[in-house]
Parts: sequence; C-alpha cells; structure tokens
Amino acid sequence: MTSPTKDVTALNTLIATLLDSIEGYQKSAGDIDNRAVADKFNARARERQSVVTKLQAAVASAGGNPEDDGTLLGGAHRAFQSLKEAVVSRDDKAIVDEVERGEDYLKNKFEVALADVDLSPAARTAADEAWQSVRAGHDEMSALKHSMGG
Repeated sequence: MTSPTKDVTALNTLIATLLDSIEGYQKSAGDIDNRAVADKFNARARERQSVVTKLQAAVASAGGNPEDDGTLLGGAHRAFQSLKEAVVSRDDKAIVDEVERGEDYLKNKFEVALADVDLSPAARTAADEAWQSVRAGHDEMSALKHSMGG
C-alpha cells in the first residue's frame, strides 16, 4: 500500500544523495588539473541540480518537506572521504576513480528506490526520470575512468 510518507522518505533519500553528488562534482572540478574533465564535472553538477529541483517538487506535491541538504552518512560519507584523500594528492586519475565510485553508490540508491513496489505512480515517475540522468552520469564517469586506464 502506498503512503505519502513512504514516497517523501524515498524521494528525500535520493535528493540528499544527489546533493552529496553535486558537492562532490563541484569540489572535484575545482581540484582536478584536467580542465576538460573539470568542465564535465561542472556540467554534471548543474544537471544534477536540475534533477534535485524536480524531485523536491515531487516531494512537495506528495505533501512532504523537500530535503535541501545532503547527508554524510554511510557509503556517501566513505565515498567522499576517499575523494577528499584523492584531491589532497591532486591525482586526476584518483579523483575520477572516486567520482565514479560515488556514482556507483548513487546508482545503487536509485535501484533500491525503483525496486520498491510501494511507491506511488507519481513518486515512481519522479524517481525514474531522475534515474535517467543518474544513469547517464554514471555511464559517463565509468567511461571516463576507463579512458584513463581505470
């Protein structure tokens, strides 16, 4: 049975993880030496912000209070701690590797949300539309990692 609370919780979890992703991309863009890769990171951060805005609207439509802050819990925290360590070393390949690891974490969060049979049709549609963007970002970062010998 679908409940607005379940929809709000599921979508807010995705929003918080996406906000972490935006922060990771922006930080990485400022720290990586390769300007073409930095431009990709900045573009992905802008695109993710658009996705967040749409998910926040879906949460509000479900009667919830949209998440507006990331979370540094669990896997996201570990991914971004590793990213911080890569950035300190200013190793472009290590930064890309950690960004791609963060994308894997995000992909998993979306797969879990989309597997939830209790989401309402509206929440499922919002999550699925966001997933299209996340999948494109994941694939782009995976390809970038492999092009750098990862």
